[in-house]
Amino acid sequence: MPQPPTKTDKDLATGQGAHSPVLFSYALTGPLAGQKLDGGAVDQVLEEASLGWVHLSADHAHAEAWITGHMPYLDDTIPQALTQASTRSRASRIGQGVLAVLRGVNLNEGRDPEDMVAIRIWAEAERIVTLSRQRVRALEDIAADIARGEGPQSAGEFLVILAERLNARLEPMIADLDSETDALETQVIGEPDQDLRQRIVAMRLQVIELRRHAAPQREALQRLEGDDIALLDENDRRHMREAREKLVRLVENLDEMKDSLAVLREEMSGQISDRLNRHMYILSILSAIFLPLGFLTGLLGINVGGMPGAENPQAFWIVCGGLSVVVLIQIWILRRARWL
Repeated sequence: MPQPPTKTDKDLATGQGAHSPVLFSYALTGPLAGQKLDGGAVDQVLEEASLGWVHLSADHAHAEAWITGHMPYLDDTIPQALTQASTRSRASRIGQGVLAVLRGVNLNEGRDPEDMVAIRIWAEAERIVTLSRQRVRALEDIAADIARGEGPQSAGEFLVILAERLNARLEPMIADLDSETDALETQVIGEPDQDLRQRIVAMRLQVIELRRHAAPQREALQRLEGDDIALLDENDRRHMREAREKLVRLVENLDEMKDSLAVLREEMSGQISDRLNRHMYILSILSAIFLPLGFLTGLLGINVGGMPGAENPQAFWIVCGGLSVVVLIQIWILRRARWL
């Protein structure tokens, strides 16, 4: 027998209460355009023909239930895709809506910027729902624009602005990495240092991580500008194309940096190997010179009777002279063999 709905279920259905996963919500068009919504106003905007935007916490325990309660017409796979922990940048048209996952630079305290934050998006002509597990500055920028009356007027424009804002924060980060890579090239060639090797490895891992997220996003933006995405008009597609082209250039820069850092790492390894070989060469030469001398001095140092020169006061200097002659002969042989 079905159980009656609990108070929590009712709260989830209306978007109210402490259990609600809603972080913030805005009306983009209609009589409430530009206003931040809460409580029943969220439901009102989502149910009307005017465009509304709701941002949810993706890791909230009731996020999936909220989506299902407010948009029961969606296929079961959509709420699951919007709330799953592991995501990859993508975009798909489903019916009259768009399911997309985009990523932005992680600017949260204590986080690595290259560990990009996923933004899960469901967009229709009358409603936009976004979810994220961490704070996203690009979404906050859009919210600030809406509050000033300068926000997007359609779901397609919202997607374009979001893509541009994500690129705007990714671009300076890649530019900084590019400048640091150029500086490393100068240091590796001019003043090689063992500490540079750790910096090169750390930067290479950072570039690889950024590219791992940025490359699929390039394909996602290309998918969004497709003719079958009815949410975007021709103007939106043109701006989305520009956003994609910028991201293509950024990915190409990451590829170039990845290759450059790999070459720098090989150069550092080569320099370390050359230095080690040079030191081993010097030690080998010294060993070749002093090995015979050590043999002779060891032989003359045995404590047995009959040692020649033991009673001769000039014997020490004779032995030193003989050892000097041996060293000169060794040096002559090494030079003839082109070891010196």
